[in-house]
Amino acid sequence: MIKSLNYLLLFLLLWTSACKSNKQNADPIPSHDSLRIESKILNESRRINIWKPENYDEITDSLPVMYMADGGLMEDFPHIAHTFDTLIKTKQIPAFILVGIENTQRRRDLTGITNVEEDKKVAPVIGGSEKFRAFIKDELIPEINKHYRTNLIKGILGESLSGYFVMESFFLEPQLFDYYIAFDPSIWWNDHYLVRTAGEHLKKMPANKKILWFAGSDAEDINQYTKQLADSLKNNSPATLNWKYSDEPQQQHQTIFRATKEKALIWSLNQ
Repeated sequence: MIKSLNYLLLFLLLWTSACKSNKQNADPIPSHDSLRIESKILNESRRINIWKPENYDEITDSLPVMYMADGGLMEDFPHIAHTFDTLIKTKQIPAFILVGIENTQRRRDLTGITNVEEDKKVAPVIGGSEKFRAFIKDELIPEINKHYRTNLIKGILGESLSGYFVMESFFLEPQLFDYYIAFDPSIWWNDHYLVRTAGEHLKKMPANKKILWFAGSDAEDINQYTKQLADSLKNNSPATLNWKYSDEPQQQHQTIFRATKEKALIWSLNQ
């Protein structure tokens, strides 16, 4: 009972700290487009925010796309859009379109199924990541491709629980994206299933090139598993996977996203 209570309190503390950090570091909302998708898969309306490079209307090139959960205007979309803007203008990364998916029920959409009773206490509804991934694949990506000049290259990034979704997508449906970027991913979920099964999933990786970057903070319930995952990748990574683990013990769960986002994008998008 005490162990279960401590587990739940730790999850709530990390979530509250992350929310507080986002409010304290609010960025100005950049110029962007928004659209709504009436999702048949999710059975709800989803707001999508789209940021384009400054010279998008002046060029004819088709661009790669970076997708992100936590992509609302009051979430992570503004500061990631400003980061892309700065790095593109300074020629540190190639031009990308950024697509942010605004949350409705975050813990439902970003978590997979779990057999751990403590996990099931974090929200009334969990385990919706398969449907959320299907929404991105079958509804969102075609809609973005219809409205914008996109090429076939695409990536996904996220922090904490959305970082878990990034890692789950990498292992369970690796063909969906070319770039996977995860900051302090909550891979303790379901008794660290992704870490325990990493070796068998890596054997099934597609033959085309994939890029994976992930980082771990000083959070004990996360860094022990990100380190184990890095060890598994050292032993089982296929030649077509270019990966990097950034161990960040000087960072806390609520600071690691802002502290490492530039180097994550610069390394990943220049591979």
